[in-house]
Amino acid sequence: MLVRILGSAAGGGFPQWNCNCNGCQSTRAGDMNAQERTQSSLAVRANNGSWFLVNASPDVRQQLERLRDEVPNSIRSSPIAGVLLSDGEIDHTAGLMILREADEPLQIYGTDAVKQGLTEGFSVLRVLKNYCGVNWINIEPGSKVNLSNNDNLGLEVEAFSLPSKAPKYMRSSSPVEGNWVVGFTFRDRDTGGVVTYAPALAELSNSILERLENSDCILVDGTFWQDNELLALGTSTRTARAMGHLPLSGDDGSLIPLSKLSCKRKIFTHINNTNPILIANSTEHKIVEAAGMEVAYDGLSIEL
Repeated sequence: MLVRILGSAAGGGFPQWNCNCNGCQSTRAGDMNAQERTQSSLAVRANNGSWFLVNASPDVRQQLERLRDEVPNSIRSSPIAGVLLSDGEIDHTAGLMILREADEPLQIYGTDAVKQGLTEGFSVLRVLKNYCGVNWINIEPGSKVNLSNNDNLGLEVEAFSLPSKAPKYMRSSSPVEGNWVVGFTFRDRDTGGVVTYAPALAELSNSILERLENSDCILVDGTFWQDNELLALGTSTRTARAMGHLPLSGDDGSLIPLSKLSCKRKIFTHINNTNPILIANSTEHKIVEAAGMEVAYDGLSIEL
């Protein structure tokens, strides 16, 4: 299995267009320790199989260019076989509008709740219906879906439930009760490799920790360093936890329990522009590395 991080930043990217925090300013100034990053997205495939896109960010056009490993043999071609959505947030679904130019209906995997949001709230599915079309494949927590043509080998994905609430664009309507946020565990049935992806973690329950422990590689929520990160900057009235993200630091943060896991690779992704771990020579970045964790960057490839 090959995994490629297409975008490692949270919504808005790094630098964020309207932010003048230390990290964003350092990036604009050309600081080599502050690498630009696009918005959170992932691609995964089995050996010699098709790529599957996990979340379609607003930066999807340039991100998909990272997947063109072969010379095309036709004037039109797509580097992906389908899109998996972990939630219905705009920063994970706006890129679907770019994909409207596909020659065939888009294969989109997601929960019933996310489908409702993308039909009634942010109505991208209605738009796509009149362009390329959509083939929606329902995937609910606990269900396993074969992503390859071979029934016995190849790539399998399992969704698992995460604490969640409906996106802001659905708050004024009557959203269904359901799974608005899921994580994905990918299993390569040829090699036995297991990767778990969870860009939004509000808590680390025993069941989630067990799932992460049983993975070879984890790609998990690294959005905020501190719970009051945005409050301290005066850019928000909500804490990290109120926004559905467990901060890294502190006795009750994610770094300590994740550092104790025995999986081969542990990587923070979906990192907000205000998080100092984005600065390679920062104290916080060094703390993460000392704990046996990695900080994701765009283009990082992992083979299992």
